Amino acid sequence: GRHSMLPRHVQRLGRDWITHWNGSQVLALNSPVSSCMRWAGHYPPWASFPLPISADFSANWRFPPFFGPWRQFQNSNWHLDNYTQSCCFHLPNPSMKSEGEEPLTKKRKLSGQDDTSTPEQQTGLSNQKEVSCLSVAQNEEKRGSKKGTIKRHWEYFCQQSKTMKIAKNKGSDQSSTGSEATFDFTVMSYNILSQNLLEDNSHLYRHCRQRLLFWTYRFPNILQEIKELDADVLCLQEVQEDHYRTEIKSSLESLGYHCEYKMRTGRKPDGCAICFKTSKFSLISSNPVEFFRRDIPLLDRDNVGLVLLLQPRFHCKASAAICIANTHLLYNPRRGDIKLTQLAMLLAEIASVAPQKDGSFCPIIICGDFNSVPGSPLYRFIKEGKLNYEGLAIGKVSGQEQFPRGQRILSIPIWPKKLGISQNCVYEIKQQQKEENAGEKLETAKPDNTQEIVIAPEKLSSKLRHHFKLSSVYSHYFPETGIPEVTTCHSRSAVTVDYIFYSAANDDTADQPGAEDSFCGGLKLLGRLALVTEKDLWTVNGLPNENNSSDHLPLLAEFRLIEQ
Repeated sequence: GRHSMLPRHVQRLGRDWITHWNGSQVLALNSPVSSCMRWAGHYPPWASFPLPISADFSANWRFPPFFGPWRQFQNSNWHLDNYTQSCCFHLPNPSMKSEGEEPLTKKRKLSGQDDTSTPEQQTGLSNQKEVSCLSVAQNEEKRGSKKGTIKRHWEYFCQQSKTMKIAKNKGSDQSSTGSEATFDFTVMSYNILSQNLLEDNSHLYRHCRQRLLFWTYRFPNILQEIKELDADVLCLQEVQEDHYRTEIKSSLESLGYHCEYKMRTGRKPDGCAICFKTSKFSLISSNPVEFFRRDIPLLDRDNVGLVLLLQPRFHCKASAAICIANTHLLYNPRRGDIKLTQLAMLLAEIASVAPQKDGSFCPIIICGDFNSVPGSPLYRFIKEGKLNYEGLAIGKVSGQEQFPRGQRILSIPIWPKKLGISQNCVYEIKQQQKEENAGEKLETAKPDNTQEIVIAPEKLSSKLRHHFKLSSVYSHYFPETGIPEVTTCHSRSAVTVDYIFYSAANDDTADQPGAEDSFCGGLKLLGRLALVTEKDLWTVNGLPNENNSSDHLPLLAEFRLIEQ
């Protein structure tokens, strides 16, 4: 007959039936091959005919046990009753990881924990629309429910914030819920994973199905996530320049955002973007920061930062402003000297942008991927405003490696004087002006019979300082268990490296829900989108996965501007 070359047990299946191989791997016996199919260049020795397979099908595939001896098929749990109207049935593929399966290394790591095989999870945060994208991702995504979704909930720090959030969801205007003295807004920090970096570091994503790593699959997911979280300010890292130019910028502008972008200065075609809703803010100034300096050997890396000064549009004084900074510091765990210098350059730019007429700083929010873990010297410096780095090993600055290789100690000072940044993380010109002004005041106040007071120039010391009172939106550990929160997860690690720091109003009560607001000026943390544990992430096969298309999670916080 027409299919005489087919094995007899396949002929018996019927002339017009279609066998699905994991949704996109299709064996068609009496139907035209679709445009997404190609003929395999090889096939099993027992098959005298070529098999059509999907374009994304791995060359390392194996046939399921179904296509073995007829008795094996005869004894399988397959019934005609299971056929759908399209006459389809699904075959297992033993060589393909299931979406919830963990890499062996992660299974060993979590083997001591209970209940490693949790059921499918669904979040109350997102009922994502099914994305329609190019290539082979199109075939499987029309199958229905969002399985394996990470559960993240909103944590409120005051009842009024919760009430206002509900009112906002019902479509009410802020003017009807907030007082004239307050201005509430949300900020997201999100490393969206540059496609170039993904492909250059493919060893980090061996646990992922290949189709989930295509940009045509990932971008609709990322955009949908941004739509649903609906932040007023977006701080994005690893924004690839060609993608930003062709689709990211226009997509965000259609959602009401104005976008500012700074590309890295080297060969890596990604950078940082800050996008804000024009209905909430107007732009006062945009200030890019390049960490590469051709004349300073220490600063030979192409990381960048971006600092924006924004003016709120509602319920604020005409002079009110908020400084938003975004950066992605160097990854290399063994170059803490470069990381600290890059951070100092960012802080110096903020110090030059954020001063107000009275000499104080406007409220500041610093977002980004700092490639440093909680409790590390770099992290403590941001939060505490000071760091004595004398005797500190370069490899211990970021805390990324538990046992860092090499014992080289940070030099004193870390960066050369010609960088023009003081140990107080301000531009030297500003520092000199400040000292001169202080000297003039002392000279005026000096009695005639006292010894002259000399303002000595800043001495070389091992102590770094900055002038901002910064708090972290996240606490980095779950209080009930002490288990660490995780912001990034791939085949090699699962840690926190992403942060939102903010200049807290005096007596900010984020850790004491229910206490009264402070009116001393600054930002009050109203709520945050909760993070998850490493174990939670591996129940959905880590990151990226079917619903989360970056190897980082978005951070999201709600603030209230408290005016002086």
